[in-house]
Amino acid sequence: MSSQAPALQARGLVKTYAGALAETRVLRGVDLTVERGELAAVVGPSGAGKTTLLYLLAGLARPTEGEVWLDGQPLFSLPDERLSALRNQRLGFVFQYHHLLPDLDACDNVGLPLRVAGASRGQARQKARALLQDMGLSHRLTHKPGELSGGEQQRVAVARALVLDPAVVLADEPTGNLDKANSEAVFCLLKNAAKRGGQAVVMVTHNSELARQAGRVVRMEDGAIL
Repeated sequence: MSSQAPALQARGLVKTYAGALAETRVLRGVDLTVERGELAAVVGPSGAGKTTLLYLLAGLARPTEGEVWLDGQPLFSLPDERLSALRNQRLGFVFQYHHLLPDLDACDNVGLPLRVAGASRGQARQKARALLQDMGLSHRLTHKPGELSGGEQQRVAVARALVLDPAVVLADEPTGNLDKANSEAVFCLLKNAAKRGGQAVVMVTHNSELARQAGRVVRMEDGAIL
């Protein structure tokens, strides 16, 4: 980890898809820097390229042109194995749909990244329990996803993204399926991750009310940042 480098930096990101008659350019040379402790909300109309940008920032897709630096390391210059390892260690991702494993309880779902990193089940559950208690879910530790409300499921998903203390947290419409109260609760968790945990947080959202509370609003249109 480089303490001098921004937590997340993208330069010249271009993403095109080949079609039958012509190619479609989804991103058009996007530059973005997000510092530690900063929460940036990415907004814009559907089709603006927001989710594509997020997946490139996460290293889940490769750009046609450009580079992303995560914690000072260039993602797409790394071989796939090292890219996966860096992503697992230094990045947390919150999806619009929680993607919790249905057969695991809340503690084991949150502790899963720790288990992948080599921690014992006991160690993973201990850290997961503390994180869930901080999120007001002390009464849900042994409940499986099907026994949780939508808001509780998404809070568990946020806890899973934070459990390894990543440098960067990316969230793709994390409140898109939640009511107002649960949307604000999940947003507060992400805001606290930036403020207290020092993570760089990038959240794609259509919720203009939440976006206004972010430290910075990044507006996208037609594959570019305005």
